[in-house]
Amino acid sequence: MRRRDLLALPLIALLPSRAMAQGERIASQAHALRVVTLVRGLEHPWGLAFLPDGRLLVTERPGRLRLIEGGRLRPEPVRGLPQIRQHGQGGLLDVALHPRFSDNGLVYLSYAGEGRGGVGTEVLRGRLVGDRLADVRVIFRMQPKLDTGFHFGARLVFDREGRLYVTLGDRGHPQRAQRLTDHVGTVVRLLDDGRVPPDNPFVGRADALPEIYSYGHRNIQAAALHPESGRVWVVEHGPQGGDEVNVLRPGVNYGWPVITYGVEYGSGAPIGEGTHKAGMAQPIWYWVPTSIAPSGAAFYTGERLPRWRGDLLVGALRERMLVRLRLDGERVVAEERLLQGIGRVRDVRMGPDGLVYLLTDAADGQLLRLEPAD
Repeated sequence: MRRRDLLALPLIALLPSRAMAQGERIASQAHALRVVTLVRGLEHPWGLAFLPDGRLLVTERPGRLRLIEGGRLRPEPVRGLPQIRQHGQGGLLDVALHPRFSDNGLVYLSYAGEGRGGVGTEVLRGRLVGDRLADVRVIFRMQPKLDTGFHFGARLVFDREGRLYVTLGDRGHPQRAQRLTDHVGTVVRLLDDGRVPPDNPFVGRADALPEIYSYGHRNIQAAALHPESGRVWVVEHGPQGGDEVNVLRPGVNYGWPVITYGVEYGSGAPIGEGTHKAGMAQPIWYWVPTSIAPSGAAFYTGERLPRWRGDLLVGALRERMLVRLRLDGERVVAEERLLQGIGRVRDVRMGPDGLVYLLTDAADGQLLRLEPAD
């Protein structure tokens, strides 16, 4: 069931857009909630990761990796990162821990890296030692580099086998998203050291890059591993309307810009060939006529909000809210819009305490915790 069927679905708890007071009780369909502000003063935070020792890592888009310890933001950034230049929507972006972080201490960062022709998404890894990264090495560089300042993608997700998925935007060159000979508009899948898994779908093809896992994407800034199936789910920006939820499968073409439910900005003119085409995947959910501008996603797997278990939580830059999608397998059966006006939600994470953590994208960004009010 997709967004066009929404009149048949319960679209619930559409709260008015306004600023919320600290600790205010918030009504929702399933739980009474409150939002607690944990940290202020983050400069355009983008990604969040929980360390086993209770500390948190937060990226700031201007190029700083920050540590939160004991509920306080440490004044000095993590040392050892290379020089990272903020370029448009690019800069220091996502952060992810190696699945065996407790043994190897490896941290992965995506960022906008410079090279011949412009900038493009890159991924580095380093070993966290105290408050610095050691043994830093770049394991992936998007090619080609382009001179635009938007659509970097850049979410990082490890699957159960320890393979790393990197989402890559179309960089404002939509037709390239249909090519298999460069990285624009693709998701790549790598081994933890940057090598190509031998079972990637395009390995051995002369007309394709072997690291590509899927293609036909516009700009994925939300991705999460499904807790039961182990598949990677992604939520990507459409143009004007047409944001999509997709389940990644190897070798699949997700259609951009040949098919889309969105339209051209301003004019409303159709894009491509329509909404369907043989050989191109349909989203399991989409938003029309207005985009939510999705960024950050997590499946709720905790005990503190039991009636949310199995739901997909998606951050929204537009309307400054959190969206909850109720699922039945790979079908969306209800949508709830929460916390409207809270800020441009850039990242959504499940904490080890069973609570939901949000980053708001602003010059004075915040780390927030969503918890039951009772």
